[in-house]
Amino acid sequence: MNDVALASMQMSSARLAMQYSMSLQKNVMSDMEQQAMGELEMLPPTPSLGQYIDTYA
Repeated sequence: MNDVALASMQMSSARLAMQYSMSLQKNVMSDMEQQAMGELEMLPPTPSLGQYIDTYA
């Protein structure tokens, strides 16, 4: 009976560690996405179709 309780505790601990890891990874990915969006906003605007003619081609 003691082995069943020990296995249950280990499974619960492993589940908690997995949930914590996934939560942390989601937060990091969200932060990286926000940082990337901020960096993209700092880029100068690119000319759209029809505003740039490549005369060297």
